[in-house]
Amino acid sequence: MAKHWPVVPLREVVRHRAAFIEIDDATRYKRCRVQTGAKGVVLRDVVAGSDVRTKRQQVCKKNDFIVAEIDAKVGGYGLVNEFLANSIVSSHYFLYEVDEFNCTPNFLDWFSKTSLFQNQIFAQGSTNYAAIRPSHVLDYRIPLPSLEEQRRIVARLDQVERWLKDRHTALDAMEAETNAMLRSAFDQIIDGAPMRPMAEIAPLVRRPVTVSPEESYPELGVRSFGRGTFHKPSLPGAEVGTKKLFSILPSDLVFNIVFAWEGAVAVAKKDDEGRVGSHRFLTCVPEQSKATAEFLRFYFLTPQGLTKLGDASPGGAGRNRTLGLKALEAIQVPVPRFDKQLWFDRLQGKVQEMRLIHEQAARDAEALLPAMLHEIFGDTEV
Repeated sequence: MAKHWPVVPLREVVRHRAAFIEIDDATRYKRCRVQTGAKGVVLRDVVAGSDVRTKRQQVCKKNDFIVAEIDAKVGGYGLVNEFLANSIVSSHYFLYEVDEFNCTPNFLDWFSKTSLFQNQIFAQGSTNYAAIRPSHVLDYRIPLPSLEEQRRIVARLDQVERWLKDRHTALDAMEAETNAMLRSAFDQIIDGAPMRPMAEIAPLVRRPVTVSPEESYPELGVRSFGRGTFHKPSLPGAEVGTKKLFSILPSDLVFNIVFAWEGAVAVAKKDDEGRVGSHRFLTCVPEQSKATAEFLRFYFLTPQGLTKLGDASPGGAGRNRTLGLKALEAIQVPVPRFDKQLWFDRLQGKVQEMRLIHEQAARDAEALLPAMLHEIFGDTEV
């Protein structure tokens, strides 16, 4: 699509502006920052001038193209919008005014999200501290169709971006409604249910593994905040040393004892079979016809359940808070009728199926803009 467009260095359509002001201690200032991954410019904070340590700052204008000295190589740049106009940034940012008689600012912004632009930045340095200079940016090259064509491209991409944002908003609202529905259903079935200790309902089960130096042992991990299990690399038997390993089976209720207090609780899935966990992973198996692992997992991720896990994990923060075995066994959990738990598990299953469909749809939608950018700029040689 873009083969016929002229390609010019940025210095033909932007001008580097390096004008500084002295910060007044009695004035409040908006400060902005760039996000990495070419995700644009956002508000950092609003502060009193007395809290700004470096008193020489730059003032952003609407439609400035701003580039971070260090983070440019990881997509740290973007366009200043109207809300962020008059915000301040330090000398570690470079500001460029766009010549709107030749290039629309939003066209430059969209082009900066392509690999064609990003690859020009990566070429500037190979060290971790690959800082760029203002002249580097001026040497980057950009295709330059007519202003009319630029506006058509921007309008098309902006429309798709708005649709994606609306879709995300709708999915977030649906997720919130779904979570509220699940919690309401859960609260109904535990209302008036007896409380029983975990030792009675889902006792701890340990399956020690006899380690052979010639074998390897695929490990299982549990994410915090109820985000399920994940697969770790296999551990060679020769490297196990004194570490104790235990088998984990599908439908086990698994706790990462180091981060149980922040929701590192999951139910092992079918594709987790054959994996092992260290002594830091506790597996509980619900008694048949008394409780289900999915029901108990949901409970431990409620505010009440997390509070109990926190109380059973004494210590400071992070790795200093460890879930005690005896403390876990003593935690009282609600035990409604088994058929009600099974009904709730089916409800959770339907919700999970819906979430997977939404997640796939979201991934497909996220791929749309990169595909469009490739379609528009893919044939350009810069």
